[in-house]
Amino acid sequence: MKRMEIMANRSVEEELTGALEAGIKDFYYTLLPVVHGRGKTQYRLGTPTWPEENFLLISYVDDRDAETAQSIVTEIKNRFPKEGIKVFFIRAEV
Repeated sequence: MKRMEIMANRSVEEELTGALEAGIKDFYYTLLPVVHGRGKTQYRLGTPTWPEENFLLISYVDDRDAETAQSIVTEIKNRFPKEGIKVFFIRAEV
């Protein structure tokens, strides 16, 4: 089992969650709808100077579903290359 964390611009939130829900049976997740911070190339702080914001999606998936999720995220990243979509997997013990 793996813990998956996806951080991305809020503009692709519905696209990502919809694709993951459609591609993985019984896909359960927690969504933090507004996340501020700084990435490698830009800030997303929700301020007049840096108006964009991110979201954070956390899910626990089995190894097979982690591979599927990675493929889905890669596809979305290819469609929206400037939205700063990042995905991380951490081994989870149950």
